[in-house]
Amino acid sequence: MMSLSDTIAAVATGMNQGGIGVIRVSGEHAIALSDQIFIPKKSGKEIRNLASYTAAYGNIVNEKEEIIDEAIVLVMKAPSTYTKEDVVEIDCHGGIHVMKQILHLLLKKGVRLAEPGEFTKRAFLNGRIDLSQAESVMDLIAAKSDLAAKTAVSQLKGSLKEKIENIRNELIHNLAFIESALDDPEHYSLDGFDVTLDEILQHVEEEIGHLIMTAEDGKMMKEGIKTVILGKPNAGKSSVLNVLMGKERAIVTDIAGTTRDTLEEFISIQGIPLNIVDTAGIRETDDVVEKIGVDKSLEAMNQADLILYIVDSSVPLDENDFQIMESIGEKHVIILQNKSDLSSVVTREEILSHLNKPLIDISAKEKTGFEEFYKQLNDMFFHGHLSYNDEIYITNMRHKEALENALSSIQLVRQSIADSMPEDFYSIDLMTAYERLGYIIGEAVEDDLVDTIFKEFCMGK
Repeated sequence: MMSLSDTIAAVATGMNQGGIGVIRVSGEHAIALSDQIFIPKKSGKEIRNLASYTAAYGNIVNEKEEIIDEAIVLVMKAPSTYTKEDVVEIDCHGGIHVMKQILHLLLKKGVRLAEPGEFTKRAFLNGRIDLSQAESVMDLIAAKSDLAAKTAVSQLKGSLKEKIENIRNELIHNLAFIESALDDPEHYSLDGFDVTLDEILQHVEEEIGHLIMTAEDGKMMKEGIKTVILGKPNAGKSSVLNVLMGKERAIVTDIAGTTRDTLEEFISIQGIPLNIVDTAGIRETDDVVEKIGVDKSLEAMNQADLILYIVDSSVPLDENDFQIMESIGEKHVIILQNKSDLSSVVTREEILSHLNKPLIDISAKEKTGFEEFYKQLNDMFFHGHLSYNDEIYITNMRHKEALENALSSIQLVRQSIADSMPEDFYSIDLMTAYERLGYIIGEAVEDDLVDTIFKEFCMGK
């Protein structure tokens, strides 16, 4: 059973070979217990004697005072630490065996091995950060693009927390006024309050609605735009992937049907994150293995945010092309008319008559036309201005659900006002909206949910 009174430790740099390894210790006895395994090179530099945010150089020793490793030890004293507890960080050599030995020495002294995410969980439980900031820590660790990292840093600094707290303060202020007026009508009048409250809630509704609208972009910033490359065999799908990757990732040959399975990669193109999938060429085939690949291609297409439909301009459109165009439906699509370096037998008008979507001429062989593609991608998903600013993006689906529930409650209050319902009807839904917003920052959140969130963290964080 996890206890805040325990002193905990974990390897913060991961259990792998490296030049430096960091072992983090946190808790009431972090300094005293770490002091028992450290002998400084200079007298007076024992861990117990160090001022906060100072370091000492020395040796880590076992019970027989045999040297395990050289180390630099950094002491950080509560409450000005990550966890708001005393924290000791041991910087040792990054060998797996060495780190295990040092961790084992600490465990023998009474330290407990930290659970995944327990350091950040303590920061949350001790009030240093709210739950949205805690979740942004994991987002920052997992960020695969500059935009995802900057969005996570913004939330870590408290941008979402501040926004949610401001809305909640507005709600609770008006809720308190209603309750006061109902309890003491002689001193608090509700005359005309319904009109004032409706104006306030209209603004709140717009703010929450705007946050919800950012969730689609926020999800793509965090996870990447799920992009599927489709086309018939030998259209140049794998060549396009290689250009986007900037390296030879997929096998390219003149033999149709080379790609038999889906190939997935995460790439960032001019700051635009793409979770990109190269697929088997779609065509009618009697080859059992190739048919499985075609079925996987169609399945990937159904799950895509964006389809890059590759057309070979050097050969006529055929039934395979028509089948693909019919299957695409209303999804986001960019048509890339490949092999523009060869004589074209397919016109733009012919393609657009079957599939009226943005069309760009490219040559994967000559690597031309891709700048126009990048601009089209930006326009399609990020309104033509993909750059980091002070915008708050919702990147967590738990946050989006809480906002949607809060918005529903706000709309119920406004409906009650429109229907001239008694003021106590307002209170019920105002409190529900207040509580739903609280789920985002960790107010009134069930322990099981908190445990689930932090179990997704890595060890040592």
